[in-house]
Amino acid sequence: MRKLRISIIGIGSWGTALGIHLLKNGHQVTIYGRLEDNIVQIKNERLHPFLPGIEIPEDLKITGDLKEACNNEYLVLAVPSPYVRDVVKKMYRSGFGKKTIINVAKGYEIESGLRMSEVVAEVTKGEYDYCVLSGPTHAEEVAKGLPAAIVAASDNIELARQVQQIFNSETLRVYTNEDTLGVELGGSFKNVVAIASGIVDGLEFGDNAKASLITRGLYEMKQLGRSLGANPETFNGLTGIGDLMVTCMSKHSRNRGFGEKIGRGMKSSDILEASEMVTEGVYAAKAFYLMSKRLNLDLPINEEVYKCIYEDKKPLDCFKDLMRREMKMESE
Repeated sequence: MRKLRISIIGIGSWGTALGIHLLKNGHQVTIYGRLEDNIVQIKNERLHPFLPGIEIPEDLKITGDLKEACNNEYLVLAVPSPYVRDVVKKMYRSGFGKKTIINVAKGYEIESGLRMSEVVAEVTKGEYDYCVLSGPTHAEEVAKGLPAAIVAASDNIELARQVQQIFNSETLRVYTNEDTLGVELGGSFKNVVAIASGIVDGLEFGDNAKASLITRGLYEMKQLGRSLGANPETFNGLTGIGDLMVTCMSKHSRNRGFGEKIGRGMKSSDILEASEMVTEGVYAAKAFYLMSKRLNLDLPINEEVYKCIYEDKKPLDCFKDLMRREMKMESE
């Protein structure tokens, strides 16, 4: 494959890990960061504060000029979902025009209930090619070149195949999917279930409780997916079961870690104030809570996570209420 010019919009751990990976794949890579202090530190030290022990290659260009970054052919959108709209607006004003956007943010916009693909389309008036890259991939492991698999999804399957070619390697196997809706939904909803799994850890409920919670979380993901028109089979794949497993169980998962702190008695507001990184599940829980009310859907795990975070409901009371729900068939 020919050498491509690719920009990573966002200098967080995931964007940086992908930049290192793409450089190894032979592409010319630029990473854009917003904060000058971060840029100077990473440029000088060639180390990332959230990727300990990973050396950032000298060939990986780092810039604070968004217009310069947007000159490249492919733009990897690697900012947290709450900031996607504002960042894309700035990109659009920079005159980036008709480009290929590869989004790796996993989230929904809270008030609008829009997926990231819909946010990007709304801001750019559809003047883009869009693909989402999602799956069970922790930045720390991808940056080290440890084996992983991921999904490139687009309504345009030829574009998904292009992205597959760009990212696929001996250490990162890329699959394609046409169900953009399902892939984006799975990548976001699993963060809510991961917070609930962390609460299980914090309460020391054990493996049985966590396995049950993950399984019922998958059921809620599928219920929501069906109501929105996603392909249910998508949730049996990497962006459903796969991402659920890694995010709910991994020591690297900030969503699981956030939930564990709640389970140990900390308030969500205090945890968020002390954190330097965005916990996507916090925003997703509210977005899906509002969505469930609009759609008249019963999403009990999501609702209890929402109440833990936004209403300071005690975690133990949340799980008691889950266990006391009306008895029903497993398929209900």
